This record gives sequence, C-alpha cells and structure tokens, in this order.
Amino acid sequence: MRDSEATRKRLLDAARQEFAQFGIAGARVDRIAEAAGSNKAQIYHYFESKDGLFKAVFESIVASTVEETPIDVTDLPGYAAKLARGYQEHPDILRLATWNRLERANEPPVQLSVTSIRHKIDAIAKGQAEGIVPKHFPPDVLLLLILHLAAVWADVNPEQAAATSRPTAQQQRDIVADAVRRLLRPDRGRTRG
Repeated sequence: MRDSEATRKRLLDAARQEFAQFGIAGARVDRIAEAAGSNKAQIYHYFESKDGLFKAVFESIVASTVEETPIDVTDLPGYAAKLARGYQEHPDILRLATWNRLERANEPPVQLSVTSIRHKIDAIAKGQAEGIVPKHFPPDVLLLLILHLAAVWADVNPEQAAATSRPTAQQQRDIVADAVRRLLRPDRGRTRG
C-alpha cells in the first residue's frame, strides 16, 4: 500500500471513530489527525472538508455493507438476520447513519447509498414479479420494514433498554428473521375467524 493510500485509510479509520462518537458538528479534525498520526492539512488534501471526510466515511460503510451483506430475495429473513449481525458487530454503523440523518438532512443524499437502496428495491420488485416475494407491501415499503426490523436492537434507547428484555445476540437475530418471515407470510393481514 502506498503511503498516500495508507494515510487516507488511517484518516478514514480515525474519522469513523470520531464521527460515531461526536457526530459531524462535534467531531474535531485535530483529534482525527492526531488519532491517524497525520495532520489537519492531510484531511483537507484528501477530503476537502470535514463534511467531505464524513461523506467518505459514510460511503465506505455503505460499500462494505453492500459487499458483506448483499440482498437475497430468496431469503429475506436471512438477509435481515445478516444485517442485524453486522449492526451487532459494528455498532458504529447505525450511529453514523443517525448522525447522517440528523446533521445532513438538508444536504444532497450520498449517491452510493441511494444507488444501493434502489438496487434493493428493484431486486424486491423483481422477486415480487416472479412470485418469490409476496406483494403485501410495495417493494420500497417492504425494504424499509426489513431494514428497520434488522436494526431494532441496535437502535434501542436507554429507556427502552431499561423497560424491555435483552435477548442474546443470536436470539435477536433469530427474532429478526422470524419477524421478517411472518411479515412475508401469505396469510399476513387476513382476519381470522
């Protein structure tokens, strides 16, 4: 790895931790540079701004999540469980996504993320057209439901944690998969007599 690539990677790694802990507004480029064994000038050289650095961090998370957990419309419960595992193993992912939502709401969306979401929606729509995926919900709504079910325990606030049980990590993934399986059941939504 060339020195410039190594420096860029160290900056991204340090920024990921800093942004996850403090958000965009609270993050400090001097702390990022120090943690990366670099200097602030390198941040501006590689990323142009603190927001550019955050965007690069967020894009790297999207890219690795897409690579590690591709959507599988033949096993949406398994897909949701794999996402849940990723959130368990990398709790900073949802923290960064939350900071992105809170602090970049008026900024253009991260295009890589939009492309990834559209790809997943298209895959679900194709699965619905082929009869693999039930048509209870439009493809975009179904995707959002699955994504939020996968993140349910990673997004628990302190009050919810104090008032509810905390299943083991494996139980959480099993519950997520079961919830998605039930969401996809053919009789879902029908009244019982």
